Amino acid sequence: MLFLYKGFNSKSGKELKGKINATSYEAALQELKVKGLYISELKEQKQTFLNTELSLGRPVKNQEFVLFCRQLATLLRAGTTIADSIKILSDQTTSKVFKKALGEVYLDLSSGKPLSECCKQYPKIFDRVFVNMVLAGEVSGDLEKVMDRLATFYEKERKVREKVKTALMYPIAVSIVAVIVVILLLTVVLPSMLETLLEAGGELPLPTLIIVAISDFLLQQWYVVLLFVLLGVLSFIAVKQKPKGRYMLDLIKLRIPIFGVLIQKTIMARITRTMASLFASSVPVLQTLSMSSEIANNEVVGRVLSSSKESLQSGESLSKPLSQSWVFPPIVTHMIKVGEETGQLDVMLEKIADFYEDDVEQMASRLSSIIEPVMIVLLGLIVGVILLAALLPMYSIYNQI
Repeated sequence: MLFLYKGFNSKSGKELKGKINATSYEAALQELKVKGLYISELKEQKQTFLNTELSLGRPVKNQEFVLFCRQLATLLRAGTTIADSIKILSDQTTSKVFKKALGEVYLDLSSGKPLSECCKQYPKIFDRVFVNMVLAGEVSGDLEKVMDRLATFYEKERKVREKVKTALMYPIAVSIVAVIVVILLLTVVLPSMLETLLEAGGELPLPTLIIVAISDFLLQQWYVVLLFVLLGVLSFIAVKQKPKGRYMLDLIKLRIPIFGVLIQKTIMARITRTMASLFASSVPVLQTLSMSSEIANNEVVGRVLSSSKESLQSGESLSKPLSQSWVFPPIVTHMIKVGEETGQLDVMLEKIADFYEDDVEQMASRLSSIIEPVMIVLLGLIVGVILLAALLPMYSIYNQI
């Protein structure tokens, strides 16, 4: 339930108003009191299409979140209190969702809660990496350095993700265009051309008969194709819901020729950057491995990281279980081993992340330049075969004349 409230802060006396989600009127009132507010008005807002907030994907854009981290670090370095810094950043943000969340964080901070605990209530905006690094910064007293480190982390993560997305989007887009063109040729262009030829008494050669059979199937039994597509989608969703299914799908991703290598390098860049940032912020190693496993978003890599966690708990090194898996290249495990031996694990992980981020960027650029002509040739061949099947009867009729 959504409630609108008006009141004032018990410490500053400043008048405040806003919205709060709660299970009941009493729960909303109690939560506002805990935040140190005296409430003068509290009423439920009825949910309608106009006031329902719709959020697709991540509520806050990556660029805006990076800017928030940078500006918060600057304000803290200038001596501004955490609460005042959050209030300033809340007033200047253009995102309604982010503004609302920061407003609630400010109220919690005003009531004496630490920033990490306040942010934990909004997991869609402040992920586990952010919360744990902020907690480590609060304990060490280096929160401004942690915020700079977080800004760099999210910035580099976005850069790698965009490069991979660019490399993968082109073949996907061309494939969709190819499917649409083929369907139009088979269901609209080809039938009208062949109808005229058949009326002229021409005989259809074998290649044309095959294409005609496919065209008739799409026109008369299109629902069968649609059913197969629907079953495929539902089967994929069902498989993905089970741990074994997710593991097999993630394994297939890593085994795909060329693209599997790109995905593997992207995961290496992501988890080593995460681990480097967390280690540098003094986050406990077991928590670091748990969060890195989540960030990897791949069951195959996640299981290896889980085994390394068990290895550490039994007193062994981090590099040993990683070196026993094909997922982690030798250069990664070797540099981690050197980092453990020299006591500079965060430095070594950062170097690995830099290496793979550059490697992913170069590989994505090469793939884009190679895939473009290949996809154009492939599309041309498909269209050419269909048009050839339509033109063969015309040559047959011409030879009979």
